[in-house]
Amino acid sequence: MNSFLSTTMLLLVILNPFALSVYLFDVLRRHSMRVISGMLTRALLIAGAVLGAFAVGGERLLTDLLQVRFFAFQIFGGIVFLVIGLKFILEGAGTVTLLRGEPAELAGTVAMPFLIGPGTISASAIGGVEHGPLAGVAVVVVALLVTGSVLVALKFVFDRLKERNAALLERYAEIAGRVSGFVAGSISIEMIAVGIESWLSKSQLSAGVTVITRWSGVG
Repeated sequence: MNSFLSTTMLLLVILNPFALSVYLFDVLRRHSMRVISGMLTRALLIAGAVLGAFAVGGERLLTDLLQVRFFAFQIFGGIVFLVIGLKFILEGAGTVTLLRGEPAELAGTVAMPFLIGPGTISASAIGGVEHGPLAGVAVVVVALLVTGSVLVALKFVFDRLKERNAALLERYAEIAGRVSGFVAGSISIEMIAVGIESWLSKSQLSAGVTVITRWSGVG
């Protein structure tokens, strides 16, 4: 698979518009297409600005600006993502009550942590490192546009089904929520594992340098 496409798919899988439709299930059903489109546009613009910055600046934004080593970000972010995944597996559609509210108030909540999170930031930074800043930003833009388009399409489907097939929609939320939980859990474990591997490799490298320095000093 093309490297650019592969990175875009990675970011798209982490964004997971089907899981996002479960988070927003109640909001998508209750409000008009115009209202939902406005909310999604604001959330996607916020996410695009942040993820685009990481695609351009990459790991430096964490290490230089925030003074946080990247593996620490991966490990903690993976733990947070794991908690979200477990809640969906155990509670199913009940988890979506966390995001009930007016669309005007939800743009920031949707942007973070569901669009802007450890996984999406990592994927955006990877895109910038592997393909260059402009291509990294293009990865972010394409993935967010696809995510927004899928959500609008699901909103259209929900509107067609909500009157005659309310039970079917509830079943969709239940199944999609639990499947999304398994996906989120798998990604979180991978993030934690990669973070730990990076931590250990850096620790071993640091220890090796220390030993060599001491040995050189003795010699």
